[in-house]
Amino acid sequence: MSVTGSSLPRLRQSELTFGLLMMFLSVALSPIVDIFSKLAATTIPPAEVTAARFIFQWLFALPMMALRGQWGRWSLRRSGVHVIRAGVLTLSMVSFVTTLQVMEVADAIAIFFVEPIMLTILSSIFLKETIGWRRYTACAVGFFGAMLIIQPSFEEVGFVALLPIVTALCVAVYVMITRVVSHSEDAWPMQFQTGIWGMAICLVLLAIGHGSGSPVIASVIPDGTAMAYLLGVGVTAAASGILTVHAYRAAPASTLAPLQYFEIVSATIFGWLVFNNFPGLIKWVGIFIIMASGLYILWRERRFASRPVSDTSETTFAP
Repeated sequence: MSVTGSSLPRLRQSELTFGLLMMFLSVALSPIVDIFSKLAATTIPPAEVTAARFIFQWLFALPMMALRGQWGRWSLRRSGVHVIRAGVLTLSMVSFVTTLQVMEVADAIAIFFVEPIMLTILSSIFLKETIGWRRYTACAVGFFGAMLIIQPSFEEVGFVALLPIVTALCVAVYVMITRVVSHSEDAWPMQFQTGIWGMAICLVLLAIGHGSGSPVIASVIPDGTAMAYLLGVGVTAAASGILTVHAYRAAPASTLAPLQYFEIVSATIFGWLVFNNFPGLIKWVGIFIIMASGLYILWRERRFASRPVSDTSETTFAP
């Protein structure tokens, strides 16, 4: 009995360490998806780059659905909400790849990280989650940090600099819908349907844009180099997704969430190595403000969630 009892904490600690390692590798690898997307977007429209990513997501989910015997859990009758999820996710990806055509990877990712801030606000409005003045203040500070990055970028590239905000808003809506749906559906069928409907939406966009000359939705035949970049997008996105799945299986989301901000650091490193781009002082100030406000929000959420239900001493202003 004593051996078993002493081994459990060790097992949990090893699982936690494994989860942290998987998340660290995932966020270190994730910017490479954007690096390949930026390289591909020099000759391939963003909608086509997005379609390639959905194809790989679907191909990855396909064998998992078969191995887990979950075909019966996929029903067209419940697909309406997944069409909406895929729609907002498609818009987010197309917006972000369009941004990467003219903007530095680290800047775009840093602006995108206002997404937890937007999710906090949207959750308080639509999911009726309790949000106090401290987190609202952190949200405002985070948006100020985003403006510090957007302002010089806006002067350089115009309104495209605002597209990471569109991406963040779409992902926040996607996550909020996923929170609701995940209570009644398994993750793999959800991923499978997202891939299918994402591909379908992208194909419709490409069909509409065929021959239009649109820089966003026109379809083109990629050359060998572009195909290699698209392959890089798909493989690295799938690998990052696998690592993330293993991370969340081994460790709590509240423990892993702060590590996601390391993606800004890895994006800066890869952007400097590949494109010789490095954020200036003002942009770094904005990056640190966004990271600090996001981490504070995560800390407040974790602290509030860990309180006993009977503790109502700070019901209105605690979060």
